[in-house]
Amino acid sequence: MKRLIGRAALPERTWGHLVLGAWLVFPLWGGPVLGQTGRPGLYGNRDTLPEAPAPKIPPAGEQDEAAGIVRGTISDSAGTAVTGARVKLTREDGLPGAETISAEDGSFVFAGVKPGSFRLDIELTGFAAKQVSGTLHSGETLALPLITLTIQSVTTQVRVEVTEEEIAQEQIRDQEKQRVAGFIPNFYVSYVPDAVPLRPKQKFHLAYKASLDPVTFLFAGLQAGVEQATNQYPGYGQGAQGYAKRYGAAYGDLAIGTFVSNAIFPSLFKQDPRYFYKGTGSVGSRTSYALKSSVFCKGDNRRWQFCYSVILGSLVAGGISNAYYPDSDRGAGLVFRNAALGIAATAGVNLLEEFVLKKISKGVPAGASGGGSQGPPN
Repeated sequence: MKRLIGRAALPERTWGHLVLGAWLVFPLWGGPVLGQTGRPGLYGNRDTLPEAPAPKIPPAGEQDEAAGIVRGTISDSAGTAVTGARVKLTREDGLPGAETISAEDGSFVFAGVKPGSFRLDIELTGFAAKQVSGTLHSGETLALPLITLTIQSVTTQVRVEVTEEEIAQEQIRDQEKQRVAGFIPNFYVSYVPDAVPLRPKQKFHLAYKASLDPVTFLFAGLQAGVEQATNQYPGYGQGAQGYAKRYGAAYGDLAIGTFVSNAIFPSLFKQDPRYFYKGTGSVGSRTSYALKSSVFCKGDNRRWQFCYSVILGSLVAGGISNAYYPDSDRGAGLVFRNAALGIAATAGVNLLEEFVLKKISKGVPAGASGGGSQGPPN
């Protein structure tokens, strides 16, 4: 069967090919096939193409937040670079910070720091801790002003405890200033009723000071002069030689009696060689106190006790005096006589201390009144 297309007649097979080709080309040329909306043709409707993904735009707060740099230099108050200081950067928004160590020239650098407020904590042993605050802007290189560290002030709490020996030494210094009429030593009286007991070395120190005081040598000379004038101890003779012997004996009695009765035996028996001024009460009570204090004394335990130091000291000093007194005056009589004189002299001096000497003495501690401490036992 033959058909006409235009003016030409085509075989049936060729006609079929043309129909099939038109069917395939039409959708590409003219647009979508009926019923196939949205499918594009070759030059068809372009608004049917799929949309490309929209570009991602960062939030307004993050568009310009480029990291920055924080740098600085650390020195001491003298301007010398501080090496090895620990520098810690802390962000105030809570984001993680950073930490570094200052270089030999004292410099430090933090790179990649997010913009915003921050705080630097700087520490180094021997220096006071330092804090520096700042604000870094986006992309900024922030050079901080010179950071100066100061030497750490050290507060030391010292607890001072004065020992009894130190207190006693201070009381001795006060006693060594006490002089009757401004020149006669009056070292063996205490106007402090609860004075600290003396250590042995302090007892020997007082004996040494009293024995070598110039007034002691003067008194020995006066005593020797009186003995020379009255021809006491005639075995010494007269003249310069006799006076020298009497002078030596008088000074020997004073020095030996002082060391034996006020230093050696008080150290052995742990007794106090001082007279403790009473200063209060009736005349009778004060007189009794002074007399009893010649045979009773305070122990180093601060209790009153029989004064072995004075009694034995007087006997021993009297015994030693046999070595330098004339042969005619030696013997037990000399020993006991000198011992009795020593005890009597102590009682007499105590009475003077209680009623007279304080009034005419220089160097007595201000406010000294004795205090009326408990006296020797009845």
